[in-house]
Amino acid sequence: MNVRSTGCLRFVKALLGEQGQAMLETALTMPFLLVMLLGGFELARVAYAATEVTNAARAAAQYGAMNGGGFLDSSGMLAAATADAGNLKSGLSFATGYPSVSCSCSGTGTASCLAGKSPSGCTTSQLMVTVSVKLQYTMTPLFKVRGLPSTYTVTGVASQGLLQ
Repeated sequence: MNVRSTGCLRFVKALLGEQGQAMLETALTMPFLLVMLLGGFELARVAYAATEVTNAARAAAQYGAMNGGGFLDSSGMLAAATADAGNLKSGLSFATGYPSVSCSCSGTGTASCLAGKSPSGCTTSQLMVTVSVKLQYTMTPLFKVRGLPSTYTVTGVASQGLLQ
């Protein structure tokens, strides 16, 4: 009977030892897995913001290309971008030097694109106007980590051409 109880005791000790090892391994890897999960969550937030800012830049460029001279209305372009920005309504702004307008002729001739004035020129061909928009949005991470930036700036760029 002693032999039998000793064998059972060894089996129970071995079973408890393996469970303890699994619990220790779980306790050691859980913080790493949690950090990976939170990092994935932050990356998804930045990717979502980048998509929204790019779509908002596209909406601003389309507003500038339509409305017969809407490219002169930068506040209207920003309003169109803000309306399209989804959850990013506050903090959306144009980058320095944008929106911009460039002109060219479809054939021969010289196009004139002066700031604040309607484009002109191209008497023998079509005037092509390109509206370029670069928007930026500054976001703060939900989880602050020492050594990483405290804010991220996401930009979106879009261009829209039109014939006049």
